[in-house]
Amino acid sequence: MVKPAAVPGRPRSRDAAGLPAVTPEKIVVSALELTARHGLDSWTLRQLAAAVDAYPAVVYHHVGDREAVVAAVVERVIALVPVPDADLPWREWFRTLLTDLRRVLTDYPGVARRLALYGATSAPAATIVDHGVRTLQAAGFGDEAPKAYLMVINAACLILSMEDEQHRNAEIKERTGEALAKFRGETDRPGLAAMGAAMFELITEPGRRANFFADFYDYAVERCLDGLACRLGALR
Repeated sequence: MVKPAAVPGRPRSRDAAGLPAVTPEKIVVSALELTARHGLDSWTLRQLAAAVDAYPAVVYHHVGDREAVVAAVVERVIALVPVPDADLPWREWFRTLLTDLRRVLTDYPGVARRLALYGATSAPAATIVDHGVRTLQAAGFGDEAPKAYLMVINAACLILSMEDEQHRNAEIKERTGEALAKFRGETDRPGLAAMGAAMFELITEPGRRANFFADFYDYAVERCLDGLACRLGALR
């Protein structure tokens, strides 16, 4: 059997090159770092292999294809989200969870979009789902508890994925905001004028601009919880 030719100038083994061993842990940690810097969908397996100073085949051998690495990254990120205290009232439980969710997911762009589209079934994700649905069941949502859980989580993840995208394409968001702001004097279209005034304030007030995403996220979370509270009243 013919052995593959060595790369010119490169030692045949990592030991000979003075390089540390490549492990699944090292690969996943490097993928997490790439995700934090560039986003989950913006790095390639070749870039990951370069980050661990190995061939792509080594990544395949230790973890699998890119999808397997992505799944491992998502699992690690979800594991950073603490599960709220089971004794909290249902609304406070979700408020706590979703506050921590934003804190974690904004550090790893693209993971929120992945969760919104496909969900996750890893052990950390399964624990959060179990506690969340049980919290809603105990509150009185009954058979609607799974749907209520999905509505709130998906809404939060979709808003976070929007935030990720707008950070990546800030100039597009900037142009849209400026265009909307010009409508603030449209007295014959008061709804459009109100939106224009809101955009103008956002553009011209640095404090509001800096806090826009966090404020909008909190607003959306609270309104989702308001809706569930109304539904719970109807169910009771």
